[in-house]
This record gives sequence, structure tokens and C-alpha cells, in this order.
Amino acid sequence: MTPEPLEDLLRSLAPQVLAALLRRYGASQFDICEDAVQESLIAAVQQWPASGRPSDPRAWLVTAARRRLIDQIRSESSRRERERSEAGLLHPLADAPVSHADDSVQVLQLCCHPALTVSAQITLTLRAVAGLTTAQIAHAYLLPEATVAQRISRAKARIRELGAAFPAPFGANDRLEAVLAVVYVMFTEGHTVTAGDSIHDVDLTDEAIHLARMLHAAVPENGEVSGMLALLLLTDARRPARTTSAGRLVPLDEQNRSLWDRRLIDEGVALLEETLPGGGAGPYALQAAIAALHDEAPSTEATDWEQILVLYRLLERRTNNPVVTLNAAVAEAMVHGPDAGLASVDRLLASGRPVDAQRAAAVRAHLLERNGHDGEAIAEYRAAARGTRSTPERDYLDARIRRLEHDQRS
Repeated sequence: MTPEPLEDLLRSLAPQVLAALLRRYGASQFDICEDAVQESLIAAVQQWPASGRPSDPRAWLVTAARRRLIDQIRSESSRRERERSEAGLLHPLADAPVSHADDSVQVLQLCCHPALTVSAQITLTLRAVAGLTTAQIAHAYLLPEATVAQRISRAKARIRELGAAFPAPFGANDRLEAVLAVVYVMFTEGHTVTAGDSIHDVDLTDEAIHLARMLHAAVPENGEVSGMLALLLLTDARRPARTTSAGRLVPLDEQNRSLWDRRLIDEGVALLEETLPGGGAGPYALQAAIAALHDEAPSTEATDWEQILVLYRLLERRTNNPVVTLNAAVAEAMVHGPDAGLASVDRLLASGRPVDAQRAAAVRAHLLERNGHDGEAIAEYRAAARGTRSTPERDYLDARIRRLEHDQRS
């Protein structure tokens, strides 16, 4: 059996190692536990390729992180504090059995500190546990990076003010809103990477789906958890057709639908059939229903765009999310024509709501192209290409520009 790639292994083990340290030494040591885990991961990357992987990678990482934690406490504490800390820390790891239970969801819940606002809980957990960069979090929430960095710093300061204690969750439903948001952002970033040479981060999407499955197993009766899992499965099902063998981006209407993963589609639809009849569908279930309509349609033309538009309007009312408004504009163009879609985008841009300018430019370019306004479409495609840090997205947009310029010359 081919060993799991090192990066994949470390990504999956990091939250478990953090959970092990927090359980052993207390959530009051969150900051230094987090630092110790990061240092142990760096040590693994530096040492394992030469020395070989240990027989129990998780135990190795826990031991390495524990040693770094002790070193930090020794260097930063006064003599009296150091002596008190060492008395509790110097028990060998081998003295207690190492639990291999997956603690990922529990760590997410723990880091979603109840004394913080939900937005602060999400931001801190995305950075500390999910490992997203400040730039990735800022992109997800249409915020300046400085704002996100400040939010993380304030969240940590607030926790220190409270004695650095992290109250344990009361059960699987505790802090669920924030945990679901963390999983959703993880998947979204993995599905369409903010920057770089690949459109996908498969490790991140796989981890998000894994977490969603664990949440569903813990609270199978929760409609939004079921909706979240269905959404992730139905979206990930299209991944095999989203890029060519050379890594070029393929838009939905040009994808080879025979490449879509029918197993994931069937599983996602089955979850929705259990969830939606109960009524009161939340944002994740509504998004999953939209994804299901796309996945079950044999072609773009045969897609039930009227129903998709109805669902997007419901979702807009529930979330007031500008990304939803942009997606709804595309659906509106499919139902009422490109002019109607363009009017929706222009109303959004004039509303003063925070908007992903790059995404808005791409949508306007697509609708202008459909309407035969090639010159305006080229200008919007250029604006969208300038605004993206994703190489596959930029290459796709540049290709659209070249095709339209060729058509103009012909």
C-alpha cells in the first residue's frame, strides 16, 4: 500500500495533536499548545524524509509538541511558576495510553469560545485549527486582511482576559453554528483555492467532508448538518470535470457530466430527501437543493433554472449574502435573459454592500458576452483577470478574452 503523502498525513493529525495537548495540559494553555503543535509539524517535515516515518506518527507528534511546550514554559515562566508547571508536565507520555480517537470536531467546538462573538469564533478557529491563512479567511468574508488579523488578535486577547480558559462544549449541538461555518469555509477554500497554480486543494475539501460526516454521525437529526454534508458531497461530485488533464478550468456548462461522481450525487440527494420534507430548510440545505438540481440535470439547457432562481431568492432573504446575489443573477439571466441578470448585478454594485469585485466582473463579463456585447465583455474579463490570484482562473479568463478578440477580428 502506498503511504499517505506527508502533507496529507500532517494535515489530518494536526487537530488531533492539538486536542491531545489541550486535554492533557488544559485549554488555558491554548496559545502555547498551538505554537508547540506547529513546531512539531515543522520538525516532522524536516526529519521524517531522512529518518523515515515513525510507526506511530501521532504519538511522535504529541511527544515532540509536548517537549516544545515544556521548553516554552520553562523559558517564559518565573521560577515559582516554572516549578509548578513542571510538576504537572514531567510525566512521561508513555505513562498514559495514547488515544487515537479523531478529536477534530471536538477541537473545533473547543476553539469556538462561547465568550467570543460567532464571527470571532469562526475566524480564530479557521486560523488556529483549520490552518487557513489570514488572506484566505479575508477572501471568504470579503474583508481586508488587516481586519481579519485584528479580529484574531482581539479574540486571543479576550480569551486571555478570561483567564485563558476554554470551556468544554456541552454536547454535539453546542457551538454548532460556528463549527458549521468553519467547515463550510474550509470546503469552499479547498474547492476554489484563493491563490496559486491549482484550482483545488483536495486535502482541504476531503478534510471538510470528513468533518461534515462526523458532525452528521453525531447529530443525524439536525437538518442543517445534513444539508451541509449534502452540499459538500453534491459540489465535490463535479470536481473530476472541473479541470482538463492539463489543469485548465472548465465552466459548468461545458463540463463532461459523465465524469461527475454519481456515488456522491446519489448520497447527497438521499440526504436531502430525508431533510427537506421536514420543512424550514436552512441556508446549507437550500444550497444543497440548488446543487442537486444542477447535478441531476442532463445538460445546462435541461436544468430547472426557474426552481434554482426561486431557491436563490429564498437564500438571499435568509442570508443577505452578496455572493448569493451574484449567483442568483446568473440564474435570473437563464430564466429572464442576460439583461435581467445584468440589472441584478448592477443593483448589487450600487447598493454599497461588500462585493467580491473580481467575481462581479467575471459574472458581468459572462452576461455581456451572452448578450453579444463583446467589447464590454472583454473589458470586464480583463478586470476579473487582474483581480484574481488564482492561475487557473486567470488562464481561463485570458482564454475568453482571446476568443472574443478573435471573433471581433473575424
